[in-house]
Amino acid sequence: MEDTLVNVIEAKGLSKTYGDLAAVDHIDFSVKKQECFGFLGPNGAGKTTTISMVSCFLEPTGGELTVLGKQAALAPRLIKQDIGFCPQEDNLDTDLRVADNLRVFARYFDIVGIEERRRSDELLHFMGLSSKKNSRIDELSGGMKRRLMIARSLLNKPKLLILDEPTAGLDPQSKHQIWEKLHQLKKEGTTILMTTHYMDEASHLCDRLVIMDNGKIIVEGTPKTLIKDHIGSSVVEIASGTEGIERYLKEKKLDHEKTPTHYFIHGKEVPSLWPEISAKFGEDFCALRMANLEDVFLKLTGRELRES
Repeated sequence: MEDTLVNVIEAKGLSKTYGDLAAVDHIDFSVKKQECFGFLGPNGAGKTTTISMVSCFLEPTGGELTVLGKQAALAPRLIKQDIGFCPQEDNLDTDLRVADNLRVFARYFDIVGIEERRRSDELLHFMGLSSKKNSRIDELSGGMKRRLMIARSLLNKPKLLILDEPTAGLDPQSKHQIWEKLHQLKKEGTTILMTTHYMDEASHLCDRLVIMDNGKIIVEGTPKTLIKDHIGSSVVEIASGTEGIERYLKEKKLDHEKTPTHYFIHGKEVPSLWPEISAKFGEDFCALRMANLEDVFLKLTGRELRES
């Protein structure tokens, strides 16, 4: 049945409440087979709670949730056998060496002996860690630890890989190494569900994504479609102290956002207005750039800091 699934995940009215707090508030979404699907949102939006329910680590308060063709409420153990989960925080055993971390974890899936050694060696090679097989965990860089975490989550050959902030805190080289491995996994048939705070990561990896806020899904689509529909192709940034900018924006009725330091002008008309804007306000005070997913995120969720 699983081989014929169109949707690996289907959620309808999915909810999770804690007293009067709705951490996840009646959301609907589906994830297709061999797709990378992303959850974006500010802190406290409900992303991690959602993937914890999909991972069967949290029981939903309400709604329907089907994962790999099975109802999460009825078959959590069976679902866990076929998913891999990589949490945001590294939880490797520092008392064990690299290979031993994989060996111990493999036992949870009854993978032992020759099969465990073969699978561990394959994954260490795949993640570029073969030379670190006998190293202690505290001898690894942050990027190596993250790659080992992902290798560990792949031991059971999961049909669904769930990643919570897979490259948080990593340098650009380590981040791009992990991106390449995730692309390869998807090509080989793995479905990926992920959360991230990095907009470039979401644009690079995700076939589709949702943006959540206050426990609700506020928008869904491909990165390119979301940028086109909510921002346009380009953005003009103008220093907020530029004389005459407020009057100009009102006269032209331009869609824009204001911060203490800049105005951000977006819309379909921006490219055609750029020669006029640059001539009027000077290129030292304004700049034209391509619109990106971060523009969408900030427009829809706001620019204020979230503490939780």
